[in-house]
Amino acid sequence: MQRTVTANITATIKSPAELALSVVVAKSADPVEEHLSIQVDGQELEVTEVAGSGGARWHLLTDVPVGDFTLDYRATVASGGAAQELSAGERISYLRPSRYADVDRLESTARALFPSPGGRGHRGEEAELLRAVADYVAENTAYIIGSSRVTDGASDTYVARAGVCRDFTHLTIALLRAHGIPARMVSAYAPGLQPMDFHAVVEAHVEGAWHVVDPTRLAPRSSLVRIATGTDAAETAFMTTHSGGLSFGTLAVTATTVDDLPNDDHRDLVRIG
Repeated sequence: MQRTVTANITATIKSPAELALSVVVAKSADPVEEHLSIQVDGQELEVTEVAGSGGARWHLLTDVPVGDFTLDYRATVASGGAAQELSAGERISYLRPSRYADVDRLESTARALFPSPGGRGHRGEEAELLRAVADYVAENTAYIIGSSRVTDGASDTYVARAGVCRDFTHLTIALLRAHGIPARMVSAYAPGLQPMDFHAVVEAHVEGAWHVVDPTRLAPRSSLVRIATGTDAAETAFMTTHSGGLSFGTLAVTATTVDDLPNDDHRDLVRIG
């Protein structure tokens, strides 16, 4: 399936800054065509590409000068390889509480909601638990733009019963980790997503491999294009200001496919590259 993705970001640099960006497709997506331009006041900036977890390709900019910042990105992706397998170190990382997936606050709730033993060594039960958790979050959380704060974690979303894709994802991750299922966040380009934006979904390691669920049900999973992978939004943010001053301007994202969008009943196990 051929997909074309774009991202355009504008901002104003108020004082010399260091930025980390995560907008290009992951290495596993293997783009057949790609263009990235990052400028301040029309002058191209020097950028260092850094390898991140899960094949992410971060871009680090140091000493970004004061002025009008623009980023333009475009890529065409024909297909995507399978997600990398789970290492022992990653297993530990993706089971622990993290900045936004506060498992320790939701563990007793998770076990009360889903009493199935699940966990490692019960592959059939793992897959059923994955579906049950994704269904629960989808059915009990309202997608409302502006309903959550950037500081909200999974437990906040559980109480509020509302949020956007990152909130749905954090809650799903926390409930899965509480049952011993390694789970992580994937930022992605998502053809068919409305409103169009960067999207966040969950990857869980069940049946001996990484499989993706989208508790928002807003885009078909098999058309997703991976950008970054991490424990939660702290590791997958599209822009992070390490130092200096920045006033964010605009963000425009597109993701299209030349083929008809695939049907997705969100019941099957699906892998993305």
